[in-house]
Amino acid sequence: MAESAGTAARVHAARAVAAVIDQGRSLDTAMAAWPRRLTGADRSLARLLAYGTLRDHRRLGALLSPRLKKKPQPLLDALLRVGLYQLEATRVPPHAAVHATVAATNKLKLAKARGLVNAVLRGHQREPAALGDAGVAVLESYPDWLAAMIADDWGVDAPAVLAAGNARAPMHTRVNTRRATREGVLERWAEVGVMATTPIEHCADGLTLDEPVATERLPGFAAGEVSIQDGAAQLAADLVAPADGQRVLDACAAPGNKSAHLLERADIALTALDIDAERVQTLESTLARLGLEAVVRVGDAAAPGPWWDGEPFDRILLDAPCSGTGVVRRHPDIKWLRRASDITAATIRQRALLAALWPLVAPGGRLVYATCSILRAEGVDVIADFLSATPEARERPIDAGWGRAETVGRRIAPGAHDFDGFYYAVIERRGE
Repeated sequence: MAESAGTAARVHAARAVAAVIDQGRSLDTAMAAWPRRLTGADRSLARLLAYGTLRDHRRLGALLSPRLKKKPQPLLDALLRVGLYQLEATRVPPHAAVHATVAATNKLKLAKARGLVNAVLRGHQREPAALGDAGVAVLESYPDWLAAMIADDWGVDAPAVLAAGNARAPMHTRVNTRRATREGVLERWAEVGVMATTPIEHCADGLTLDEPVATERLPGFAAGEVSIQDGAAQLAADLVAPADGQRVLDACAAPGNKSAHLLERADIALTALDIDAERVQTLESTLARLGLEAVVRVGDAAAPGPWWDGEPFDRILLDAPCSGTGVVRRHPDIKWLRRASDITAATIRQRALLAALWPLVAPGGRLVYATCSILRAEGVDVIADFLSATPEARERPIDAGWGRAETVGRRIAPGAHDFDGFYYAVIERRGE
């Protein structure tokens, strides 16, 4: 039997939330399992509910807890939170939210819980619970360990950082200056009714859309004139500052946006490397769409032997694997998939990558270290230790109007300049 209008969105949103929380799957993977028949308004609503419920997951649980005698099984728990999120944070009329969420119990094989779902949601509708003294980790919906790390790292700015991680991220685009100009793209978009804001501050090639547009409907995307890329990530090309004729390595390159931006900026001999063969296919597709060429390799940047030809690089971009805590507004599942132990593991990997890649930098050359993390452990601490142990390395201070200067490098809080959270440092090798 076909799912009724609106019910399908609740069904698939609940399944996605349960897949993240109970099974440890990423939200992208969970949504990729949605059936093709989930189209149009139902798919859009399901995305809205899944993202919103995960963004607000802990606070929703605290609101539900007083109304439940025992902890529900994972899928029922997810459905209850999806239902409550609608009442708390969407424009869905309350009666429609309750009706469609209750109806979803049948499709989810939770028919015995139909009365419970109805009672809990209508009870909240009549008399919402108060959480005034629950603490910032609950109110902003973060795990305790991550809220504590952010508090230690950001001090008085921590509440704003936590709140910014729950905001909806804008849609940033980057103009391929080999095929178009920013002014020309703005004009064409205006002609077809795609309205962009003023250009992104601090990003010479960036534009923000007033309203998100599906990639396939974005004029110029298929033709390689524009790409989707957050403004903070676009700053990497400015810091690498590639010049014609240079040898450049993008050491953790997939899915290819930063590689492409470097190639759009200068005529360079770029090696684009990534350890994940499947993601390398995406990288190759990105370059092909934009009409760009690079030497693409599958390999481990921490073990250069199998892929390096022995010639040093003038520039290396190390966009190191990290916790992703700077992009939780785009990927709210990160808050619930990461563990404190993951930070330690990430820093070990980051230090190993630095140690392996540094000998590949030519005298007078430059390595740009980047992470989409807002934690000092993955940025400032890694670079400070590296500099203290590497006499031939020196920091090149970043003179910029974005982010804030740290003891080494610059760190961007999520939401600042409408950017994702990021860390950058520029390290130069002393000339011989």
